[in-house]
Formats: sequence, C-alpha cells, structure tokens
Amino acid sequence: MTQDAIVTKLLPHDMAEVAVTRSTACGGNCGSCESCMFQSELKAVARNLIEAKPGQRVVIESKSSRIFGAAILVYVMPLLFFLLGYALAALAGAGEGIRILVSFAALLVSAVVLVLSQRRKNDKKPITFDIIA
Repeated sequence: MTQDAIVTKLLPHDMAEVAVTRSTACGGNCGSCESCMFQSELKAVARNLIEAKPGQRVVIESKSSRIFGAAILVYVMPLLFFLLGYALAALAGAGEGIRILVSFAALLVSAVVLVLSQRRKNDKKPITFDIIA
C-alpha cells in the first residue's frame, strides 16, 4: 500500500519522520459534507531509502497484508464476537434480554482481546513504512 507524504525531519539510522494527510470520505470536496473537521495529519517514521530531505514530497509504502490484517481485527472481530454471543445465548435457550446482554458482553471481550493482542503484536513487529520515491 502506498501513500503520499511529506518529510518533516531526518532521524538517525537512515530514518525520517513523515507527515501523511488522511483523506476525507467525500474526496476533499468540503462543500458536500462536514467530515473535513475530522481530517488530520498523521506522523509516522519511515526508512529513508532514497535519502529524502525535509520538505520533500515522497511516496511511502507499507505491506498491505499488515494494514488489512489490522483492519480485520478492528472492524470484523468485534462484529463476529457480538453475533456469536447472541447466537450462543439463543442456542442456550436464553430470553431476548439475556441474548442482548451476552452479545454485548462478548463485544466487551473482543475489545479486551483486541487491546491485548495489539500490545503484544506492536512489541514484536510493528507496521513499518519505507520511502520509495
């Protein structure tokens, strides 16, 4: 996955800090929606493979599989836990109120699992970026 960025400063060991502007859902046409108030600039550290200088516009790359894996964890896993909690309570013969309570409890469990797995994963192998152009 590639994104445009601007080098903000050079760091030791051939690394650089880059600023990436998150795009809006409406494509940047601020007259059509109000989502731009959430637009912000993210900073990341990237390997400076091309010896870019501060102020230069660059293209950064990361492994798509790492990004998609994180997205699945954040968006799909909680939904699956929620539905699974409801289904298990229904199979156990629980009433509607208990089914809903169990599904929200499963959603809470998914949040705990997500936080713990991300803490462990980030220590071992964080998502890395490379400046490629």
